[in-house]
Amino acid sequence: MKNSSSGEQPAIEVHGLQRRYGPAGSAGFDAVRGLDLTIRRGELFALLGTNGAGKTSTMELIEGLAAPTAGTVRVLGHDPHRERAVVRPRIGIMLQEGGFPSDLTVAETGRTWAGLTSGARPVDEALDLVGLLDRRGVRVKQLSGGERRRLDLAMALLGRPEVLFLDEPSTGLDPQARAAVWRLVRELRTQGTTVLLTTHYLEEAEELADRLAIMHQGRVVTSGTVAEVIAGRPSRISFELPERYGRYEDLALPRLDGEIRADGRRITLHTARLQAALTELLGWAAHHEIALGGLDARSASLEEAFLAIAAEAGDTTTPAAAPALIGSAR
Repeated sequence: MKNSSSGEQPAIEVHGLQRRYGPAGSAGFDAVRGLDLTIRRGELFALLGTNGAGKTSTMELIEGLAAPTAGTVRVLGHDPHRERAVVRPRIGIMLQEGGFPSDLTVAETGRTWAGLTSGARPVDEALDLVGLLDRRGVRVKQLSGGERRRLDLAMALLGRPEVLFLDEPSTGLDPQARAAVWRLVRELRTQGTTVLLTTHYLEEAEELADRLAIMHQGRVVTSGTVAEVIAGRPSRISFELPERYGRYEDLALPRLDGEIRADGRRITLHTARLQAALTELLGWAAHHEIALGGLDARSASLEEAFLAIAAEAGDTTTPAAAPALIGSAR
């Protein structure tokens, strides 16, 4: 990543941003409520959120697709809504759905889009970047869902954008295609492109983001690097006792720093001192010749931090059955 010098203007600055749908009072809805955000040039920033958090509404305001109810937005030093003619040639936008005409071929779609894009790169170059060059003669309606998402990305890259907006870029992609998109995004960031990303997939944010913010009910509740966001969240050690040892309460377990939970023979320890607790546990097991089944030790993850933040904020709509896949919201 290219680091911005201390005096360089941020790529994106948002202050006191608000967006209201409908009239004043209970008949309306505040989707964004006084949001502040600063994104440095050459940075990849992920915007995450619980259900109904306001991520997409925020993205639309920063992209200049709508005017804020209150507050200010600056992209590359300009108001993206009022000065759209200045900002639009310098940004690329990948929406959740591209909506390209279904009867056009991939190449025809590229040529049409290039005709509307200032300083467009060759269409075949953009298609090659996303692995669609061999599909250039295929009609859009014949593409798979994942291929359509890659076409959306190719069109967002046509203008060699200084700032790239990616709204749920991995939706519909298989693991191989997702990995290829991740490589491409990393390359763009290395070349100095600023990327603002929203995603359902916490793993994606954890892998790609230099910094991130988590929104809830129209506000940012926490932000920073992944390490900063998960700081203070406990690590986890889990294992299963051999059947002959019965309940863990009947054993003289070592004194472990943290909170122990038992589910039958399955034991889980949440601790702020992972290495010390694991060392103590393994020493105890070796001394007593106890094999700890399914032993797993790991630091806190972004997923765990996200779910904890959602619970603290009172969100009950996050799907518990798929904690790594957070529902989309406007």
